Amino acid sequence: MSKGPDSALLPSTPGPRKLAPRSLSCLSDMDGRSCRPPGCDPRLRPIIQRRSRSLPTSPERRAKAAGAQGAACGAGCNRQVRVRFADALGLELAQVKVFNAGDDPSVPLHVLSRLAINSDLCCSSQDLEFTLQCLVPDFQPPIEVPGFGDRLARQLVCLERVTCSDLGISGTVRVRNVAFEKQVTVRYTFSGWRSAHEAVARWRGPAGGEGTEDIFAFGFPVPPFLLELGSQVHFALRYGVAGAEYWDNNDGQDYSLTCRSHALHMPRGECEESWIHFI
Repeated sequence: MSKGPDSALLPSTPGPRKLAPRSLSCLSDMDGRSCRPPGCDPRLRPIIQRRSRSLPTSPERRAKAAGAQGAACGAGCNRQVRVRFADALGLELAQVKVFNAGDDPSVPLHVLSRLAINSDLCCSSQDLEFTLQCLVPDFQPPIEVPGFGDRLARQLVCLERVTCSDLGISGTVRVRNVAFEKQVTVRYTFSGWRSAHEAVARWRGPAGGEGTEDIFAFGFPVPPFLLELGSQVHFALRYGVAGAEYWDNNDGQDYSLTCRSHALHMPRGECEESWIHFI
């Protein structure tokens, strides 16, 4: 005898009867959870995304780090170290610079002179004698010239001395203390006064204990092209006080410095010890 379509659900041997499965069209099971037919799409649920927190500002990070460090020290001084990579902060991990053949830098003459000193140190066992190109004043320090006090009383402003170095030209100026508000300016040129620049001097203090004179200090940079033989720098001093101006231009000749070759003699031992300052 043939079996009906529902006969597969009943056991062929006597025993407890099994319950037939629920219809596939049911929407919920016994626990209240939804059930879907196998061939249907699952029910769509909204996805909740959490917005990332912004990076705290520098003061907030410092305050948080200080609080965390204090708490760690209170618990046994367990210091925590955090590592952050540059790309996590939006920065580049590497910087690449491409140089062309025509972009080779030109080495200044004073640097080449120091490199020559280094080669002499390695190859010579005698005392060193070498020449440097530097700016040399074309005048004596005015403060060492007789009659400096009379000149200051006549002009109310006078240059004391000047110093040249790789950083530029610096010097000191003495003025008569005519009034409390005063200004000292240095006007200088690298092109024979075809163009000029100015630098304001800084007050250093009174000259002596009487308070009748003040000292100002000035300085201005020197471009590398002036370290060629024959190049010159000219400058003059202007003193503004009580609504008037007074000048010190070396009696109309201006103060000038010329680039010359300066011979130096240095024992080998002293030069070896001082070369560390150029590294």
